[in-house]
Amino acid sequence: MSSDHPLDAAALYGRLFRAYGPQDWWPAETPLEVVVGAVLTQNTAWRNVAVAIEEVKRRGLLDLEALLGAPAASVKEAIRSSGFYNVKYERLRHVLTFLAERGGLAAAAALPGDTLRPELLAVSGVGPETADSILLYALGKPFFVVDSYTRRLLARLGHAWAQRCPYAEVQAWFTQQMPPDIAQYNEYHALIVQHSKVHCLKRPACDGCPLADACPARLPLQPQTSHDV
Repeated sequence: MSSDHPLDAAALYGRLFRAYGPQDWWPAETPLEVVVGAVLTQNTAWRNVAVAIEEVKRRGLLDLEALLGAPAASVKEAIRSSGFYNVKYERLRHVLTFLAERGGLAAAAALPGDTLRPELLAVSGVGPETADSILLYALGKPFFVVDSYTRRLLARLGHAWAQRCPYAEVQAWFTQQMPPDIAQYNEYHALIVQHSKVHCLKRPACDGCPLADACPARLPLQPQTSHDV
């Protein structure tokens, strides 16, 4: 496999699925937990978000009305570990208000995705990745999530354009080749994240990588290290 003929979306998905199997994502117990996680994970590692969510649960705040009705100081303290907690509190409140105004998560999930997405993107602090994470994982809408892992992986596999193109163009590369299947979009994004944490790190760990033969950016065999992803 050469960089002149890099893997297409279907072939990449097949490789990743055979290598890692089902991922059972998103790591959350409820749709609301997904929403909270999608906002808090902006510009931070998931481990910090997990600590924040557990603290929100411990305080009995993982409920739409409870979060909106709680004192700002209490919520900010609960999410402090996620970093930039003042900004994230405001963004979270905007998103939760958006959902409350539509009757809650179940009512929002009954609305068409093409209606919800532009409205969600108009909410202060919500970008395409956050919006699509909420739409896919919390509201069950078929929107493919693109993150920094996705761009890095595609670029290393010979799709150099993926690092510089707008979000919508990277997303379209997947959606034009794959059917609008919620479960598959969910699985695909989760597999990319898993692969990026095991092999396609900032400094790649190419030894044993299931994509090594199709990757122009592969390094000589080396022991895997614990670099930050």
